[in-house]
Amino acid sequence: MTAVQGDPGYESPMEFSKRVGLPFEDYHLLKRALTHRSFINEHPEALEDNERLEFLGDAVLDYVVGIWLYNRFPEMSEGDMTRMRAALVQTEQLAEFGRAIDIGKALRLGKGEEEGGGRERESLLCGTFEAVIGALCIDVNMQAVIDFMEPLLEISGKEILDEERDRDPKSRLQEWVQRQGAQPPNYRVAEENGPDHKKTFSIEVVIDGQVYGHGEGRNKQEASKAAAREALKKFEGN
Repeated sequence: MTAVQGDPGYESPMEFSKRVGLPFEDYHLLKRALTHRSFINEHPEALEDNERLEFLGDAVLDYVVGIWLYNRFPEMSEGDMTRMRAALVQTEQLAEFGRAIDIGKALRLGKGEEEGGGRERESLLCGTFEAVIGALCIDVNMQAVIDFMEPLLEISGKEILDEERDRDPKSRLQEWVQRQGAQPPNYRVAEENGPDHKKTFSIEVVIDGQVYGHGEGRNKQEASKAAAREALKKFEGN
């Protein structure tokens, strides 16, 4: 077992692993999973950021969520499982998983990203969560990932079904707006971040000239859906 100290102001990989209940042995690998590229830019002595682990974790989560859905809902159709999986691995939901384990306490960010609110940025929390999952798969095995994810999926899966979040939120918002006699929703890009190969988009939904929701995602479609979900929450809460 290799211990890795935390940087000033950050929870160490060992502390994070113990607190969250992750059975890591290679804390250097976990440290890499918790290292954003903005930290590398400001600390050249740090060798690698978490983007390759994020890539791996994305694929691992697709597999694990698919297995969980297949076993948990034996009567669910292929189409419904596809929609549920999309809802469970979207940026917004993975960021929520990251918040649930308070991943931001252990995240290593550059000063600029830190000051810009990076610890609460959905795309960053999502990517770091994916990277940790990728690292866990490498350091332990796939079963460790399944054991860790199952309680999280059980809670969020129920919420998604109860709130019909597996249904396309843009279609639901369109239906709601039509019933109110308002103008159709208009989705516009508010911000783009990141390099060309890994952009994140912030989109706002406008109805009758007023912004009702903001969403962030790894593509415009995902960000638009997140914006529509936020708008629906406002309307359904009234």
